[in-house]
Amino acid sequence: MGGDEQKLMVKTASLYYHDEWTQAQISKQIGVSRPIVSRLLQRAKETGIVEVFIKDETVHTVALEQQLEGMFGLNEAVVVPESRAQGNSMKSAVAAAGAYYAAKKAKHVTRLGISWGTTVAELVRQFPFDKRPDLHIVPLEGGMGRTVIDIHANHLAYELAKKNQASCSYLYAPAIVDSEEMKDHFLKMNDIKSVLDEGACVEMAIIGVGNPHENSTLEKVGYLHKEEAESLKRAGAAGDVGFRFFDDNGASIKHPFNSRVVGVSLERLKQIPMVIAVADGTNKHRSIKGLLATGIVDVLVIDENSAVKLLDN
Repeated sequence: MGGDEQKLMVKTASLYYHDEWTQAQISKQIGVSRPIVSRLLQRAKETGIVEVFIKDETVHTVALEQQLEGMFGLNEAVVVPESRAQGNSMKSAVAAAGAYYAAKKAKHVTRLGISWGTTVAELVRQFPFDKRPDLHIVPLEGGMGRTVIDIHANHLAYELAKKNQASCSYLYAPAIVDSEEMKDHFLKMNDIKSVLDEGACVEMAIIGVGNPHENSTLEKVGYLHKEEAESLKRAGAAGDVGFRFFDDNGASIKHPFNSRVVGVSLERLKQIPMVIAVADGTNKHRSIKGLLATGIVDVLVIDENSAVKLLDN
């Protein structure tokens, strides 16, 4: 496939799917016949330039969505059927649904915040390409180092901005510092304070949720040691959003770990107009339930099994 043909396919697909032009309008604009426009759109699908996401609104998943919305006061719930995985991981299926949903909503905002983690990273990977020079992406917490940087908020902000031809900020600070005094030192730095203020003022945010007690990403990447995990358990931690731990009632726990995080606080996250949480895995049902109790989440994207377990509990 030549470069000129690919450019023509991208332009045709962009006019058809993004700008919602008819094939007749596109034909007149680019100077080819309507059958050629149709073939270009079909070829764009075959080569992967265009991926069509079909929402499988079965009676079962719609009922689960309505129950989740009613029980937890959500604006919207998106339940991803188990069949959607189709041999891939459920994480990938949930992230794809989250990416599709977030991309639609992002068209109406100019400031978007993003957290960290494996599910959020997969969402960014599957986020569709667009041209949004008016959009600005902000990391919601710090993240520096030489290992697993591809799931840090700074990296994800950069990748999402690149996909949208948008701009982004960087939070040049570790996610976790050694002491509360060191955190205070970072917060006095103008560059860091200004990015945290930007993060608190975004119109929309994308977050994940962590379980510190089972299959913890925090432990895997070295942010959380076994002794700390045990002390968090004793303190009543049910889960975390970007290193900020909360209990089963959604309240921030009293623990030294929480006082060492460089990021937008749970209280300030609550003030963001639209917060989209993506979550997969039944081992996180307690964490998800605690997260929903915080009042932060407006939209929940979740897999079918986790939704059932969440409602049963």
